Amino acid sequence: MAKALIPEEKIFNSIIVLRNQKVMLDSDLAKLYGVETRVLKQAVRRNIERFPADFMFELTNKEWKEIE
Repeated sequence: MAKALIPEEKIFNSIIVLRNQKVMLDSDLAKLYGVETRVLKQAVRRNIERFPADFMFELTNKEWKEIE
């Protein structure tokens, strides 16, 4: 069996539930990939056709306060 590139525990600890969906914050996802958040977001924007329509969304101020 192949060894995982990113330990499962690290991924599971980054998952939160928002809007009844399991999500990861862009900053946590960028850390997993070893890039800056702005670089990750730029890559997604440049290749948006490769992602489902609901791949990302912006948090409201209330949601930000709830996860802090």
